Amino acid sequence: MSNLVVEIGNTALKAAWTERMTLGKTFRYQGEKFLDFILSLTAREKPAVMVVSSVYPLSEEDLAALEAECGRLLVLDRGHKEQLLSHGLPSYLSYDRVASILAARYLFNGRGCTIVDFGTTLSVDFTAADGVYRGGNISLGCRTRFKALHRYSRSLPLVDIPEKPELVGLSETASMESGVVSGIIFEIEGYLNLHPDNIVVFTGGDANYFAKRMKSSIFVICNLVLMGLALIADEYVQKNEK
Repeated sequence: MSNLVVEIGNTALKAAWTERMTLGKTFRYQGEKFLDFILSLTAREKPAVMVVSSVYPLSEEDLAALEAECGRLLVLDRGHKEQLLSHGLPSYLSYDRVASILAARYLFNGRGCTIVDFGTTLSVDFTAADGVYRGGNISLGCRTRFKALHRYSRSLPLVDIPEKPELVGLSETASMESGVVSGIIFEIEGYLNLHPDNIVVFTGGDANYFAKRMKSSIFVICNLVLMGLALIADEYVQKNEK
């Protein structure tokens, strides 16, 4: 039987069927009825293990519904920190960051990594060559910065990520576009200079956009979080088979 991994994030749900570390078909859902969406995935096939990582606490009713749809349910949220302790990671990390770190450790074993996730938030995490976590930072994501400019200023319009941003803007809109995009690029370049020998991994919705604008060599792995969840599912299967 296959496993099903699910990431419930700030703005969207992502899911994939997996065989060990191999991702099968992936899914994306934006809406409030995430439980109904997950149940639609399991309507034809019940996963052996379902791993659900969520930024929101799941209700007892949701947990009961999910448990009925799989052989084993593994929930990763702020109320379930056992996986963090077992992998030697600090308890304050969110599970999307944990999954990214575990996947990078697996893919680049023996190399230090700088992992940048471009989502609602912009997170940067560092690991050493021996896999030890070396800390990380969180700031606003690209689209969140544009929304903040519009929301907290009485005069600035709401703009989106430009296809070809200028380095310096020559209009109000262009100034916002270049200010946000160039600001993130300068920010990331500063982080990369902290550990210049690290493998650099970009993930998240805007990973490709920013990777094309960086001077450094970048690995873009858009489904890094799902890969990490697949690894957790596989480890869980092997542990419980012994």
